[in-house]
Amino acid sequence: MAILEVKGINKTFDDTLVLKDISFVLEENQVLAIIGSSGGGKTTLLRCLNFLETPEEGEMWIHDKKIFDGLENKTLSEAQIRENRLHFGLVFQSFNLFPQYTALGNVMLARQLEAKSKPDYGKNKKEIEAAIEKQAKELLTQMGLEDRMDNYPHQLSGGQCQRVAIARALAMSPDILCFDEPTSALDPELTGEVLRVIKELSERDNTMIIVTHEMAFAREVADKIIFMDDGRIVEEGPPEQIFENPKSERLQEFLQSMITV
Repeated sequence: MAILEVKGINKTFDDTLVLKDISFVLEENQVLAIIGSSGGGKTTLLRCLNFLETPEEGEMWIHDKKIFDGLENKTLSEAQIRENRLHFGLVFQSFNLFPQYTALGNVMLARQLEAKSKPDYGKNKKEIEAAIEKQAKELLTQMGLEDRMDNYPHQLSGGQCQRVAIARALAMSPDILCFDEPTSALDPELTGEVLRVIKELSERDNTMIIVTHEMAFAREVADKIIFMDDGRIVEEGPPEQIFENPKSERLQEFLQSMITV
């Protein structure tokens, strides 16, 4: 069953078309890896899905509900954007943790802000806060950070910070968990640490979109791979097809360049 449908997304920056007629379908519990050279539009696509950028054209559907239509929603309200973002949890390549909060505080924050916006928060504050804290501790424990909950980001390694960021994204129970080059800021040892966590999440039937340069990881974890180049989807298919029988010359060139790096 399709959880996400993207149809005809176009995005322009400074009169340059950076996403060109992007269309794809993501099934529930599927892991989608997006690969391609830097500047090919991968991160921009992820930012459009998370409503950090707004496409000029196209449609997006979640569970058969249209959440964006470029013809109807040229300008989304803040309330619409917040509601749409709840469907997606985004893990940034540079962690984007709040330095003034502990690991536990970072994971709790979004749910606390959401709870405080509800009319019954004041009446049930203790119970709500206790539930939020319990969930955050469980997620950090799941990430192997049970002894680091009270540490601030500057007291954590890069791999630990990224695991906190993953726990923070999971705290909002998104339909789709998105990763934007989750290991690009890490050294090789810490890269393996974070990739193991993401692999474990994939084995728990989480629906995920992963923008990555880690070809071996994409091949092992993804159910489906999209290759983007110059703002377009050039080729898509299962890992076996993409890596063993690439059809387009551009994908063949890209894979050869990754082998020789």
